[in-house]
Amino acid sequence: MAKQISEPKFPIQLTGQPLGFAELLVIGDGRASVSAEPDGMARVRAARAILEQAIADGMPVYGATTGVGAMKDIEWSSDELDQFNLGLVRAHHFGTGDPFPTEVVRNAIALRINTALTGYVGCTTELVESYLALLEADVIPVVRRTGSIGCADIGLMGQIGAVLTGVGEAVYRGRRMPATEAFAAAGISPQRMAPRDSLASLSVNSVSFAAAARIMRGAAGALRVLLATGLTASGAMGASRDPWLAVTHVGTAREAMIGSWLLNASQGWDWPSGTHVQDPLSLRMIPQVFGAVFESVLTSGHKILAATGRSDDNPVIADGRVLTSGGSLPLDVTVLMESAVLCMAHAARNSFNRCVLLGNGQRRDLPVNLVPPGAIATGFGPIIKLAGDIYSRVLSMSNPVSAQSIVVAGGMEDEAAFLPLVVERFERQVRAVRRLAGLEALLAAQAMDIHGDKPGGAVGLIYEVVRKHAAFYTVDRALSAEVEAIEEELASDAFLSKLIAISPIHAIDDFFALGGFGMQGIET
Repeated sequence: MAKQISEPKFPIQLTGQPLGFAELLVIGDGRASVSAEPDGMARVRAARAILEQAIADGMPVYGATTGVGAMKDIEWSSDELDQFNLGLVRAHHFGTGDPFPTEVVRNAIALRINTALTGYVGCTTELVESYLALLEADVIPVVRRTGSIGCADIGLMGQIGAVLTGVGEAVYRGRRMPATEAFAAAGISPQRMAPRDSLASLSVNSVSFAAAARIMRGAAGALRVLLATGLTASGAMGASRDPWLAVTHVGTAREAMIGSWLLNASQGWDWPSGTHVQDPLSLRMIPQVFGAVFESVLTSGHKILAATGRSDDNPVIADGRVLTSGGSLPLDVTVLMESAVLCMAHAARNSFNRCVLLGNGQRRDLPVNLVPPGAIATGFGPIIKLAGDIYSRVLSMSNPVSAQSIVVAGGMEDEAAFLPLVVERFERQVRAVRRLAGLEALLAAQAMDIHGDKPGGAVGLIYEVVRKHAAFYTVDRALSAEVEAIEEELASDAFLSKLIAISPIHAIDDFFALGGFGMQGIET
């Protein structure tokens, strides 16, 4: 039997500074060997010394020598601390529902390590080393998705912390099993929760930030494809490219970026002409729509990355003291993500409007429902209703939720951001946008074939994917499997890499590490 050779891992040293999407990508995929910077560990030790001195001086320390939430005024004796801290983390293993992907959990662990290295937390170096051991052994806690109101991921991080103590479940070598079995198989030991370690292992937003980073990168990729299908539909309808040229002169920086991409990516084939004076807004204003959408996604992405290098703990060690903190409210990330959620609805509407234009018989003498001349068929009229359904779903998730009222813990905890819920809704929007891109591509390919167009460049790539999975429509047929196959390939990393290779947008692709870009210094 041949000896199995494991692939080398990329060394990533955490320093307490914000991480990038490239680093999160390889950590999340399990392709990184993660370590802690010695200076960062020194900061952990220094903060721990301050906290231990405060405890020795008799100072009540929230969540270390006292209860939490409504039980904040209960103080524990030294004989009770071990039992309290072990019980605290296990009591917060209450999440329910489907689990997060393992890449989210790996990154959540890395973020907890990284923010501890800032020196503001007061945890022990042993806790940091236990997290590092999980990543090194690739014992990944099962973290069920529902259990956080977005004011510290107590019910989410608590599932990771509980696994550290040997309870709960973990994934090891592709199998889900009890934590005790995973630890035994990997040869690692459970963590004793010293005072402060327990609260430090659960009362941060690392899972939410990791999930937000993953889906924001996913959104950037989905929008890159949707922009390309928008270009494809524009070509199929013979849209004028003059508005795209105009925006490079008079638009915002992001609008000009999209206008330039549309102009460049439309080269390489005989672009049709079907415009009389000017086009409908959904064709003319693609740069304005996608310029705003990408601006929002980039801004949200920068804010998420900033959160990967800051302590959102309570309490914190600063100015040589143990200080009560309100840093566990991730409202800055949440509000910007909600803006991105709204922008996704604008992108979906823009695509849906083009789907309607493709099928209504008003552009370039295209037949109604894209039924070829002489064919007896209903054509694509029904599928345009599907596009409307998908757009409505995206729109229905765009109302903000972060400001809704909540009061828990006996009135002590009356602020929340609901970041996990915002992330979940954003994930659903991204899935819907990917399907909408598949529909727009299918309709555009039909229109091109009716006129005998021979697209090239980015449009040619889209066309090839459609025709790989769906033939030219002449007789009514079932389309569900074809739509799903087109959607799946357009959403694949392989297709995105091809698209970016011939038509990059460096400001997007480099920042989000799409298509192999932005990996300098990581995969060397």
